[in-house]
Amino acid sequence: MKLIKIWIYCLATALSLSSAQSRPNIVFIMADDLAWSDVGYQGAEFYETPNIDSLAASGMTFENGYPGAANCLPSRSCIMSGMYAPRTKMYQPGGVAKGSPEWMRLLVPNTEDREGDGMIQSTTSLNPSTFTLAKLLNGAGYKTVHLGKWHLGSSGLGFDINDLDGRGAGLEMDSKLYGDKDVAEWITDAAVSHIEESAAKGNKEPFFLYINHWDVHIPLNARANVIEKYQQKLDSKKWSKDWKPVYAAMVEAVDTSVGRIQKALHDTGLAEDTLIIFTSDNGGHAGGTWNDPLRGSKGSFYEGGIRVPLIMNWAGTIEPGSLCQTPVTGVDYMPTFAELAGAELPSSQAVDGLSVVPLMKGEPVAERTIFWHYPLYLHGRTQVKPIYGTDLMRWRTTPCSVIRKGDWKLMYFFETGTSELYNVREDMREKNDLAAQYPEKVDRMLKELQSWQDETNADIPTTLNPDFDPDFKYVRATKAK
Repeated sequence: MKLIKIWIYCLATALSLSSAQSRPNIVFIMADDLAWSDVGYQGAEFYETPNIDSLAASGMTFENGYPGAANCLPSRSCIMSGMYAPRTKMYQPGGVAKGSPEWMRLLVPNTEDREGDGMIQSTTSLNPSTFTLAKLLNGAGYKTVHLGKWHLGSSGLGFDINDLDGRGAGLEMDSKLYGDKDVAEWITDAAVSHIEESAAKGNKEPFFLYINHWDVHIPLNARANVIEKYQQKLDSKKWSKDWKPVYAAMVEAVDTSVGRIQKALHDTGLAEDTLIIFTSDNGGHAGGTWNDPLRGSKGSFYEGGIRVPLIMNWAGTIEPGSLCQTPVTGVDYMPTFAELAGAELPSSQAVDGLSVVPLMKGEPVAERTIFWHYPLYLHGRTQVKPIYGTDLMRWRTTPCSVIRKGDWKLMYFFETGTSELYNVREDMREKNDLAAQYPEKVDRMLKELQSWQDETNADIPTTLNPDFDPDFKYVRATKAK
């Protein structure tokens, strides 16, 4: 009888260990405004990212990695909530359209009239009652730690630790650490410390490290010696573009962080127990980098604004050097982490994504459609949309909804009531609008998009702006020059 009890105890212990090992630690590293083409494994010409490239070579890269939005605030809300932006009503930092209201044909919340027509809801905080990734993983026995940029409001949303600079900065410091040349190192110091602390305790409690770098967001600033390194590189020969040494140094700061975190996991023996994800919150900012060969930049819903680097690395589980062509988007992390952690998805709110665990194993997932929605205007340096009724390019985007289904992407613009259609597998540069060539496909995709808008209660601007003036004095002055 005693032997039977010992056998049962040993079996239970083995099963417990197996269960623990099947629930990986999760290290999620996100750069801010890092372009799809800013990393070496995507062909970066000037920037140096050996550690990110090593992570890619020993893991899986996703050719079609997407955030849930084209700028930082809604992109982060999609990750943290598992819901598309229309459900959270988080569309834009500041909550209003950016640009001259006189150029906006539709009346939306803007810097001069925050109410607009009073119909469009726009908030800058994720509701504290939202069931978040932190709450999901806390419930599954994970220690949850957020380090770096937050941008989700005054609530910690369930994290055990919420530290904006790695040295204990609270949420009141949000948006105040841009351009700090030391913050990437401080955040990494804290991340390494948490990894070493977990290892010292035998990794008995799995952890979720959510690391959000402030780099490479403007203002551009970095350490002088690293800037000088890239200045010398720039001066050494003729390049295809006038690359910015300061921006290159900021990219290096993120890459160095990735390398240090990888080393800490290997040195502590936790590499095979840890899934590392590396990505960016949206496309590159035109004030810092170029998004070539993709069209547009941060804030645009062309590929330059929404296609980002995405790597998943889990030693012993994910095949090294593997490539996935299946589109993955920001709302997929909630169901993915739920499956990895053995946690239950919320019944109190929608879950818009799907688990990509099969993709990590080289297996397919069910074909599905992914969406984006933005009911405001956004001006900026890379101007890809004109003022309505003119050929004057002034907008990164105008109000729109977007759908990607398979290789096809349809963009619907509310000002004009028109669609653009691209096969982004064959034409990632989005040079060939095929809407006129495939009207039936446009109709089918538009119906699916409209159904999604209804399901998510998407805010759609319809009121004409009584102050719309396409010949606003600034335009006249610009044309005169």
